[in-house]
Amino acid sequence: MSRMPLQSLQNFVIAARLGNLTRAAESLNLTVSALSHQMRQLEQRLGYPLLLRQPRGVGVTPEGQRLLEQVGPHLDAIQQVFQPFGARHDRVLTVSALPSMASNWLVPRLGSFVAAHPEIEFNLESSERLTDFDRNVQCDAALRVGAGQWAGVHAEPLFDEWLMPMASPVLVERMGGVDARPLSEWPLLGDPDGEWQRWFALAGLDPPRRYVAMLNESESHHRAALDGFGVALGRVTRARLLLDSGQLVALSPHRLKTRWSHWLVYPPRSARHQGFLDFRQWLHAQAQEHAEHMRQPG
Repeated sequence: MSRMPLQSLQNFVIAARLGNLTRAAESLNLTVSALSHQMRQLEQRLGYPLLLRQPRGVGVTPEGQRLLEQVGPHLDAIQQVFQPFGARHDRVLTVSALPSMASNWLVPRLGSFVAAHPEIEFNLESSERLTDFDRNVQCDAALRVGAGQWAGVHAEPLFDEWLMPMASPVLVERMGGVDARPLSEWPLLGDPDGEWQRWFALAGLDPPRRYVAMLNESESHHRAALDGFGVALGRVTRARLLLDSGQLVALSPHRLKTRWSHWLVYPPRSARHQGFLDFRQWLHAQAQEHAEHMRQPG
């Protein structure tokens, strides 16, 4: 038997880990048809199927899983050996973030990083899905919200998240002004047994008897507040641009710290990525500045 094509094996590992031929082909700068042809040739050469074509991506057969487990670690080891010599690796940086975090916090600041590091090609993956660094081998880091307990990755705290009541200028005018009446008399959006109870206790105010509506996630509260429907106990990081632009108005200086924080998360391999190390240093500086701003009264 002639020598097994290393490139086809590597492409198989990437396709199997990503679980999607389109994304794998994009990462390899190939067309989907070219990658599919390579996979069929590899299957014919081995004499058994490797990938299961599915409506939403691809899976692996039992034979494909065994090949992945046997070949994948060796290809990873080869890549690590050559990383010090791969200048382009350090010039390409891919970071994943929630859409709200990306648009409201990261992107408005990103210009300073790009200006300071023009040699780095920065790619931002905006997604609600939790990044799987084992499957998405092109991703170098992610910004996550949580308690910092994720297996198999490094997690570094960035800053806390805070809640404060906010409403549209239209609603403020309709209610007669920010200080015209107690907040408990405003149409509040949220869960009566949730964070509002903690906020009213923090502010030393009596909670309302009822709430105008309860929505199932924070982005819906922000949207409803923008539309003048009611007062949201909004996440300050997500609503910062809306507050700064006057599209939302803060109704009280009291801010409530949430149970979750923002984190920088990355796999061990990224510690050898110079572009990531530059981004990590810049990100922590931005996070510290944001945290100091949040500690200021009012």
